[in-house]
Amino acid sequence: MSIGVDPADPPSAVSVSSDDLPADAVEPCATTAAVSGITPEPVMFSERDRRFMALAQAAAEEARAAGEVPVGAVLVHGDEVIAKGFNHPIGGHDPSAHAEMAALRAASQKLENYRLPGCELYVTLEPCLMCAGAIMHARIARVVFGARDPKTGACGSVVDAFANPQLNHHTTVTGGVLEEECGAALRSFFADRRRAAREARAALKNDPGATDALQDSHPIN
Repeated sequence: MSIGVDPADPPSAVSVSSDDLPADAVEPCATTAAVSGITPEPVMFSERDRRFMALAQAAAEEARAAGEVPVGAVLVHGDEVIAKGFNHPIGGHDPSAHAEMAALRAASQKLENYRLPGCELYVTLEPCLMCAGAIMHARIARVVFGARDPKTGACGSVVDAFANPQLNHHTTVTGGVLEEECGAALRSFFADRRRAAREARAALKNDPGATDALQDSHPIN
């Protein structure tokens, strides 16, 4: 889910170690938790999923460059990238400007169709309820996300919007692809924001008149 978040209250991403995997293996899915002390076999992700998630990560870096929480998404059909999007609620003055929403809008405009059957959406952070609803309305066949969001995630972390059998469209969900990398991007962003906030507060002690400038340069997302 790509959202505007208080820099002091970021989404936490699960970190998974792949030290025990072969050198050519991909990382295990973070959803495979140990039960009763027994660790299940890791879920292996395809190179295709990793490749498209890497493109979503590149889109997330565009959000970071714009001062937004770094979440990115790409929408694909087969092996063709139809559209991409990145989180920009601050710059867009739009609470719905999540990465998923941006990619869905761009794809719909390109294909001139609000339905996107057969398409897959790759996003670096677990979608929220708003994005899950839009994904289902667009008839997306599959969602692949990177890091989990235990505060607002709608793919199982908080609620599982896609598991409701009463819905008239069912989307397949795969979580944990490049999870460590996606989570690290978010953690580093919020660490930088907290560091900048501390430095700004320290500067205020020497220049109390800088309060207005501080507020303008550090909006709370």
